[in-house]
Amino acid sequence: MKVRITDGFWADRLRLNRTRTIPHGFEQLRRSGVLDNLRMAAGAQGRYQAYSDSAGTGLKFLDSDVYKWLEAAGWELGRGADEGLAAAADEAIGVVAKAQRADGYVNSFVQVVGGGTPHRDLAWGHEFYCVGHLIQAGIAWHRALGDDRLLSIARRAAGRVDEEFGPGRRDGVDGHPGIEMALVELTRVTGERRYLDLAARLLDLRGRGLLGAERFGAAYWQDHATVRQAATVAGHAVRQLYLDCGAVDVAVELGDEELLAAVRRRWDDLIRTRTYLTGGMGSRHRDEAFGDPFELPPDRAYAETCAAIASVMLAWRLLLATGDVSYGDAIERAMFNGVLSGISLGGTSFFYTNPLQRRTSRTYEPPGHSERAPWYPCACCPPNLMRLLSSWERYQATSDGTGVRLHQYATSEISTGDVALSVRTDYPWQGRVTVHIGRTPDEAWTLALRVPAWCTSATVAGPDGIRDAGPGPVELSRRWRAGDTVVLDLDLRVRATEPDPRIDAVRGCVAVERGPIVYCVESDDLPPAIQLEELTWDPDRRPVTVARPDVGAAVGVRIPVRAPGRDGELVAGAIPYFAWGNRRADGMRVWIPR
Repeated sequence: MKVRITDGFWADRLRLNRTRTIPHGFEQLRRSGVLDNLRMAAGAQGRYQAYSDSAGTGLKFLDSDVYKWLEAAGWELGRGADEGLAAAADEAIGVVAKAQRADGYVNSFVQVVGGGTPHRDLAWGHEFYCVGHLIQAGIAWHRALGDDRLLSIARRAAGRVDEEFGPGRRDGVDGHPGIEMALVELTRVTGERRYLDLAARLLDLRGRGLLGAERFGAAYWQDHATVRQAATVAGHAVRQLYLDCGAVDVAVELGDEELLAAVRRRWDDLIRTRTYLTGGMGSRHRDEAFGDPFELPPDRAYAETCAAIASVMLAWRLLLATGDVSYGDAIERAMFNGVLSGISLGGTSFFYTNPLQRRTSRTYEPPGHSERAPWYPCACCPPNLMRLLSSWERYQATSDGTGVRLHQYATSEISTGDVALSVRTDYPWQGRVTVHIGRTPDEAWTLALRVPAWCTSATVAGPDGIRDAGPGPVELSRRWRAGDTVVLDLDLRVRATEPDPRIDAVRGCVAVERGPIVYCVESDDLPPAIQLEELTWDPDRRPVTVARPDVGAAVGVRIPVRAPGRDGELVAGAIPYFAWGNRRADGMRVWIPR
């Protein structure tokens, strides 16, 4: 299937990613020394550059930032030629190729400062993790461009891991999952079963105590229970979600229903008890981890950008494996809120964490926690954003033997086999999605549309008339003709959302949503002399929508609120949560007390 987003909300963000964010990322890779680290692995002189983590240990996984950036570049070049981007990518590929040893191993930390012996620190070394991102970059270049330079490097690196850790060899797993899903993709691309077998073996070894407890306990890296037995998500959020991505991929390839059911069980519990309104995941700073059920403090939310991205990756795999449209709902919520909040409106500064509240008066926190930063010593999130946005077109729709299914809504051109569709929409600001049939076979097929769970009123108009639709899939099966049109209308009225009463931190509060967008109030949108912490929700008046040209084409909301000592009507301007933190660093909150 081929999808090309041509206009509107997502086209604007993909254009920004291509023209500003990805070039900015390459410059940061140069300035931070990450590319030079790989050059030193190839024999160049210099000083290895890596900051320390919270335990004072040098960061050992910075090569992965190069690979994620290369994955983004590959998808982008597949979408259209760009001489400058191609030259930067060629430079990076050349550096990686020279750094790779004759035996296939490549890891700048181990080769330059780690003594040169691989796999001595599986818990913290991230060696498999880096290979996983190298594989995914190689696959992107193969699929988008038919260019196998990176894929050749990745196959040799994966082969080196397989030679030492494959079936019947050394038992060991990486402290940070991620290679598992990459290995499955490598089998899909190359047809070599050994990569799939290695992925399945690594999943089976997880939870058998190979990593130990270390600083944060065995659950931190999901080593406390096997992948099949673990009832709930646990530990480091990104690790858990990457692990389950690999588990879904292995389950699909092997027809392992038990393994797939285990992931679905964890996902259902995660969405029900440990997911923020924004789709953010992970509530604890200490170990970047999930908390207890309903432990979702807005002000202390960690909600790492990479965790939101990982949730999109996992939900997409579950959607493909099951066809359940609720996973499309989860992707939509995370993308519009928990993912996009991680990148500025200008495209060159980022949030590592994404709290749902920032107090007007607060203690100092480093850039990336309270204010956006252009890069990080641990820069996992920015290139992760780049590669997701560059591949976002691939999440829009799917086709199978029955027809075409639209999962996300953007103005786009979609084609597969004998079917060609044109989608026109101003979503998420307007609720109308128009689908034109441009090319169709003679036989009947099904066009399926997703009515999001947040939408309680929708209509679908097509050649067979108009009908009401509730949340879930709408399937239109018929013999289509070129020129037929289907119009989906979603009710985008403003909603006042009540929290689950078990979430202690926001009990008695209200949040504002409209369509897929979560809103927040920043200090800059309050009347003079009113502090954010003084506001309470006014249930006697309804919120109304307003234009917000300062946030592009965004639709804002005027929220009726009350404040001590103020007579008469008082309103606060609310903006989409993804747009917060682009002005002065002052107060913000999603949940407003009653």
